[in-house]
Amino acid sequence: MSTTYRLSKAFRRKTFICSDCRKWVTEVAGKQQRRDITQNHLRKINIAAREWEERKDAVETGSAKSILDRLEERGLVNQIVGTREALNRVLVESRVGVYCGVDPTAASLHVGHMVPLMALGWMYIHGYSSTFLLGGFTASIGDPTDRLQARAEKSKSERSQNALNMFEQLVRLSTNIEKYAERKGYHREWAWRRAVKNNQEWWRKVTVGDYLKRLGKYMRIGPMLGRDSVKNRMQTGDGMSYAEFSYPLIQGWDWWHLYQGGTQLQIGGADQYGNILAGADAVKAAMQDDKAFQQKHEADRKGVDASADPMGFTVPLLTTASGEKFGKSAGNAVWLDQQLMSSFDLYQFFLRSSDADVEKYMKLLTFMPMEEIQQTMREHASDESQRVAQHKLASEFVELVHGRPAAQQAEQQHRQAFSSTLTVQDIKAQTRTPSSTNPDIRPDDIHPSLNKRAQPLTQDASYDINIQLPKSLVWQQPLSRILWSAGLAASRSEAQRLINNKGVYIAGQVGKDNEYVPIDGHVNYVPVKDPKWSATEPLLIDGELLVLRTGKWKKKFIRIVPDEEYEAKGLTCPGWKEETESPADAMVKADLAGEESYRQEGQEKAKISEQRRRQNSTKRFGGFGQVTGARMGHRRGPQERAV
Repeated sequence: MSTTYRLSKAFRRKTFICSDCRKWVTEVAGKQQRRDITQNHLRKINIAAREWEERKDAVETGSAKSILDRLEERGLVNQIVGTREALNRVLVESRVGVYCGVDPTAASLHVGHMVPLMALGWMYIHGYSSTFLLGGFTASIGDPTDRLQARAEKSKSERSQNALNMFEQLVRLSTNIEKYAERKGYHREWAWRRAVKNNQEWWRKVTVGDYLKRLGKYMRIGPMLGRDSVKNRMQTGDGMSYAEFSYPLIQGWDWWHLYQGGTQLQIGGADQYGNILAGADAVKAAMQDDKAFQQKHEADRKGVDASADPMGFTVPLLTTASGEKFGKSAGNAVWLDQQLMSSFDLYQFFLRSSDADVEKYMKLLTFMPMEEIQQTMREHASDESQRVAQHKLASEFVELVHGRPAAQQAEQQHRQAFSSTLTVQDIKAQTRTPSSTNPDIRPDDIHPSLNKRAQPLTQDASYDINIQLPKSLVWQQPLSRILWSAGLAASRSEAQRLINNKGVYIAGQVGKDNEYVPIDGHVNYVPVKDPKWSATEPLLIDGELLVLRTGKWKKKFIRIVPDEEYEAKGLTCPGWKEETESPADAMVKADLAGEESYRQEGQEKAKISEQRRRQNSTKRFGGFGQVTGARMGHRRGPQERAV
């Protein structure tokens, strides 16, 4: 333990920095409490050290798996910076610190971020000091990896807001990881340490002189120019700024700062291998200029039979069986913030996972033991139509990200809405206490992970499939407006396209004259075929309930209430309290008129083309019109030639 001294106005205090737990321990001089606090802390350190030695012996004798073996078993290790043997030895020998960094280039984490964060979570619940690092400073520069153009510049206020939102997310996620892991048998130990930090903390204090002296003096330009991201930008991209060129060194400085507190390991996505490698070189370079730290570092590691070099590993990118990448840059982000994607939508997203992907996702994105995963897959194989594995994956992931109550509610809502025995009475019961907010989503028939144009799904749009709408926004209104107000479409024009493409369904049945007839028993859905459909009395269940569906998954149970009641409850939705003819309405009308003109123009062109084809055929064959296949070159047999 290293010791420093501080003076207080009231009394003299002695403050220790414990090299094992990296926490301040304060002794109050002249107080009996001093001995009790110090001895209790030392006792915990000794207990933790003995437990670690027991685990080390179990791994070395083969009776337990090392953390690296566990990560590899789940597919969480892609590439290793250093050798596998050296990394495994480091992880077995001591509780090294490990960190994973995320730049706040958006307002929320997305599912693609979860793979490296899950690896960090596994390290944490196995006793390694874990740091969730937010790149508040590095986000202002932008990681140039795998980009041929510079990132769009964001305003300072937008970057600050993104950083604030994502920092809070990381705090909640790190807490949820601990709670979720406890349900899987990983009970918190005293030696567990986790922290959420923003690299703005130390970059505010770094001077240009410090940066150039510690890193600039030792880093070579040749290897940096040889990086693929640099060469690609210089050869086929729009060039690279000095700031982007320096990004790996700036990230390396973050590692150096954390390394001085015992963080020897970095985890990143598959595209971060070059940055981790450059960061490891930067840490080694910074150590060359700090002899005092080298001496202290060697003293702290006395008796540790493992390398002291900075190391790291990358995790695989999260992809579907078809190779599609999850992530914000791929245009198909699945956000983890409940304000951007509700627990219900997140549950449904994973419920739509293919059978080829579901086992891989359970390994990568949950703390389910391997035995539980294998048992789940056996149950799934016995009747794949029940989607047992998908339900398990969805429930586990939502619990990990949003908490157990949110996961239970999402699962209950889904089973109620998609039950094969769902009746009108069930819907009526569900809509007695609905919620209605401000939807803004983009529904799609296909899985969002395969839709590169998909917009973020919001909590407001579908937190609850049971909603209320005022009568004035439903009664005798175009269906496109109702879909928009209900949150089933991001705009009226988009809603109309869904209708035109036969992607909208209403709970009902077709009568004798091909008219919609409301139902009063089990719920059936029929497609809306009339592009100009509007809500009238016969289309409502009991005159107050409208059930709509878009695609296969998006449903809304809409209870129509008087405008006065809707306003008294303080509810709102798109189109409420707006002018009858808004600019959006005018755009929708123009859009639809344009679509109709395109259809008419296409029909005219097709008609003219057909007429020309017939005229050419008549001229070519002497005025006899179209010719059969035999006359157009069919080779006659001997009997035909004889005739």
